[in-house]
Amino acid sequence: MTSAAPAPLAIETTGLTKRFSKQLAVQGLDLAVPRGSVFGFLGPNGSGKTTTIRMLLGLTRATSGDIRLLDGDMPGQLAAVLPRVGALVEGPAFYPFLTGRQNLHRLDTADRSAPTATRSERVAAALDRVGLSHAADKKAHAYSLGMKQRLGIANALLMPRDLLVLDEPSNGLDPQGTREVRSLIGSLADDGTTVFVSSHLLSEIEQMCSHAAVMSAGRLVTQGTLEELRAAGRQRVSVTTPDVDAALGVLGRLGLDPEPRGHGEHVTGVAADVPADGPAAEIVAKALVDAGVRLRGFEVAGASLEDRFVDLTGEGFDVAG
Repeated sequence: MTSAAPAPLAIETTGLTKRFSKQLAVQGLDLAVPRGSVFGFLGPNGSGKTTTIRMLLGLTRATSGDIRLLDGDMPGQLAAVLPRVGALVEGPAFYPFLTGRQNLHRLDTADRSAPTATRSERVAAALDRVGLSHAADKKAHAYSLGMKQRLGIANALLMPRDLLVLDEPSNGLDPQGTREVRSLIGSLADDGTTVFVSSHLLSEIEQMCSHAAVMSAGRLVTQGTLEELRAAGRQRVSVTTPDVDAALGVLGRLGLDPEPRGHGEHVTGVAADVPADGPAAEIVAKALVDAGVRLRGFEVAGASLEDRFVDLTGEGFDVAG
């Protein structure tokens, strides 16, 4: 039986390292971003995410290691690869007293590969794509932060892109702006664009991404699909029973650290975290039944991404910003 061929990659790094004087900002990064994915690049502030993005885009040179972007070696094939890549890094910057449309015209003019004849049509299409047609002729200083983020993404979409790299696209946005950017990213992915999203917001990664990688102190600690990352963590068993003391004893003998659910007269059962190498849920249930514990409810829930990432890094993440 032949094994399935590995998925083609939009981004691949091997041993990628960046040193600033005595500080090691990124160390030995082996990143694999499948084509067509919405890939979350997650980590606390200062974990090396933006430095990595700057190396990917040729904005700073790696100390060592290899980078392949859309099958091109970087930075050697930078001129051929970058026209297929759109990016929004460290927030958008615009001329405040020019309109959104005028800003995009100026930015497009600076792109030597952009055809002049279709500039107006492409600017209009990009504004429509990010939902800013109604504000195209409004001065940029009057844009909300969410509108400015969307205008920055419009700039990245002026030409057809196979890969879009967004550094903290929801940073500083209100809930409505965050939903707008999330919806836009989803629509881009639906059209086949690979979207690489750097963020320190767990909720954003969990809601918009199909894959994720976690950075901590310059190192990659894990990567994979969201399902794989959740499955690798602990589970939580919740038991509803009138036999609380007996259930606590059974779970304790299984090597778990159970605790009552509820307080005082309102204790309704017990709960315990089960590590990845702990007993399977069916073993826990059988042990409870064999001990005569009456089960009114038995629930197994996977660990949240927040639990998983705190386990991996020993650091907390912002959940919602």
